[in-house]
Amino acid sequence: MKTKIGLIFGGMSTENEVSVMSANSILENLDKNKYDIYPIYISKEGEWYQYLKLDKIEISEKLENIEKIDNITNYLQKLDVLFPVLHGLYGEDGTIQGLFEILKKPYVGCGVLASSVGMDKAYTKVIFDRANIKQAPYIYLKKYKDTYIWVDKEFNEKKMSLEECVDMVAERLEFPMFIKPSNSGSSVGINKAKNKEELKKHIEYAGKFDNKILIEKGINGQEVECAVLGNEEVVASCVGEIKSADEFYSYDSKYQNENSKTLIPANISEEISEEIRKLAIKAFKAIDGKGLSRVDFFVEDKTNQIYINEINTLPGFTKISMYPKLFEAVGIKYSELIDKLIELAKEE
Repeated sequence: MKTKIGLIFGGMSTENEVSVMSANSILENLDKNKYDIYPIYISKEGEWYQYLKLDKIEISEKLENIEKIDNITNYLQKLDVLFPVLHGLYGEDGTIQGLFEILKKPYVGCGVLASSVGMDKAYTKVIFDRANIKQAPYIYLKKYKDTYIWVDKEFNEKKMSLEECVDMVAERLEFPMFIKPSNSGSSVGINKAKNKEELKKHIEYAGKFDNKILIEKGINGQEVECAVLGNEEVVASCVGEIKSADEFYSYDSKYQNENSKTLIPANISEEISEEIRKLAIKAFKAIDGKGLSRVDFFVEDKTNQIYINEINTLPGFTKISMYPKLFEAVGIKYSELIDKLIELAKEE
């Protein structure tokens, strides 16, 4: 008897298109002899549709080859395993995982807690601080209407103007620094500031994507990534390196600049690679991860110190995405990886 797989893609986040690309790769590589596949598209407006074809998914403004799902819970109940390929808000932030939990349906990937903590960079940092995993010095701000709120390490809050925030950040962190919306995927809304004027502009810009803003000291070094797979018994891939064509690995660098390159394995020593692999598993377990994640680090040029950057609980899954490529490099083919993730979902 074939396992009925609900492949859920699209979504209401800024990464709808990236999600469709990931779903196409998975659809192409799911074993049709093992699985009955039910592709489900969530539009940017949050409407759920059954995608009626099993070949390449093409979502246009006209929304062809789809049929609206009137009763979402009834539809999902008839499936055996749910496979969300949703990036960003409402997809990897614990919200849809909560729906799956209520329905008591096995699903691929991290649970509610790990998804929500992994999505919110400010709270991920709290967990990694507690786990004693080295991070770049950072500052956490909140935006409330036209006011900014400084949040210290003990979560004491102080309201202040943007100008006051900029002055205090500049006193405490060295330029260059990175300004990020706390809840955002695929590097959306992230900018690099080299002076106070840029810092002010980028804090305002990040506030358009989220009311929580993270500011980090820039680390001068290699940007590396490690993939992890498992529930209790977790394995790490080899370590890969990002060679951004731009100043940093922005959304455009990832998806629109063909000169951005990945290097697998990374150009680092075996000792550093092994330490990163251990830290990747530790970070994954610290947030109570399940199934899969990609953990991103910096290796500082002068010191070889390893700094964790962030954890991505639902990484890109196209054939050229880092997550599957890192496991392919250690002998796990793309189709095998999909099978393993479905088995891990059933195990949970």
